[in-house]
Amino acid sequence: MSFALLALVCLAGITGPLLALPRRWRLPVVVGELLAGIILGPMGVGRLDPTASTFAFLANVGFALVMFVAGSHVPVGDRDLRRALPVGLRRAAAVGAASVPVALAISTVFGTGHPALYAVLLSSSSAALVLPILDALQLKGTAVLQLLPQVAIADAVCIVALPLAIDPTRAGRAAIGAVVVLVCAGALFAVLRETERRGWRRRLHHLSERRKFALELRINLALLFGLAAIAQASQVSIMLAGFAFGLAVAAAGEPRRLARQLFAITEGFFGPLFFLWLGASLDLRALAQRPALIGLGLALGLGAVVYHLVNRLIGQPAALGALAAAQLGVPVPAATLGAQSHLLATGEPAALVLGALVTIAVTSVAAALTGRGPATPLDPAGPTPPHKPDPRPT
Repeated sequence: MSFALLALVCLAGITGPLLALPRRWRLPVVVGELLAGIILGPMGVGRLDPTASTFAFLANVGFALVMFVAGSHVPVGDRDLRRALPVGLRRAAAVGAASVPVALAISTVFGTGHPALYAVLLSSSSAALVLPILDALQLKGTAVLQLLPQVAIADAVCIVALPLAIDPTRAGRAAIGAVVVLVCAGALFAVLRETERRGWRRRLHHLSERRKFALELRINLALLFGLAAIAQASQVSIMLAGFAFGLAVAAAGEPRRLARQLFAITEGFFGPLFFLWLGASLDLRALAQRPALIGLGLALGLGAVVYHLVNRLIGQPAALGALAAAQLGVPVPAATLGAQSHLLATGEPAALVLGALVTIAVTSVAAALTGRGPATPLDPAGPTPPHKPDPRPT
């Protein structure tokens, strides 16, 4: 790793925002970054080596931060969402139950032997993709409010289940490690809530702001990386550590200044670096050599959309069902874990990312069609969903 290579990484990271500029496309920033990684990696000009130890370590730092930002933007403390929780839980469970036989069928047809992984992928959603879309379209109403806990529950449960599903032979050990990480995250939440209740966090905030110490950022990074170290020692993905700590911070109440600081270092450097590394790690030649893998990606993407529409039978508008199918926060970690641990067949991580891109394409179309209606097309009398900043899509 050199400064010239770091400069190249930063320049390549600008590809994501450039492709995301046209509002009619509604492309997530990560699509351009993945594309840049593919072009600069071994599949393209060969400037990025995903196996280089320093590059891979920095990408892991970015992975932890991306998952932390995703978790911190799940609106776990919103009272209106808690009231809508039962409906959202039923809808998330309905999608999960409908996905199991399809996952078994896909695994059998394509001969991959990963039915549990496919069930998690088909059931997943992405709060970091859906929330900014709803906010940009200014959609309101009861139906929208019920969508948010559905997406948040699916996102959180599938991220926790992913390490267990991707390697069922180690599910018992992975489950113990996951429990350890979640217990530690729960303890951190209790500490954060107590410091908030006693006013310590506010005094620390004022001191840090007055003296320009950035103490909140330093402390939270130390806690995040400490939890990631526990995850590594427990042989669990740092994905779970980042997401669990993000949920803990969101539940305790994330200060705006800290949110801006973490968002800046993630979006400005570590997040793009991670997605460039992931793009460079994807073996697209295997998709060309094994066209069945293209079929696998299409089956996963279209299957996720179709089975999220099952909630149309219990009253959810079809447009919102299609929006709930948006996913990136589970397929990307699945592809990352597969690339790092060689648990997936050659080219299979690329097929998982292809499936996610299919859901993003469908979501973009659904969002565009929904946005052409009136300002509050779904339920003008209902409450407004909470405003959320535009985080990185996962």
